[in-house]
Amino acid sequence: MSMMDKLKQMLKGHESQADKGIDKAGDMVDERTQGKYSGQVDTGQDALKRQLRDTDNPPQ
Repeated sequence: MSMMDKLKQMLKGHESQADKGIDKAGDMVDERTQGKYSGQVDTGQDALKRQLRDTDNPPQ
């Protein structure tokens, strides 16, 4: 079982809390980099949220 599968299993039923954590981590990165990479951070946040929610297709 891959690490992403273990994370998905642990977060099952707590998706909203996981989203809040991902958003908070992204906000911290934006703050530390003074928004210099905000576009990339937002893209990464969206990709991580999709991977955690996607149960049919394995992450790439």
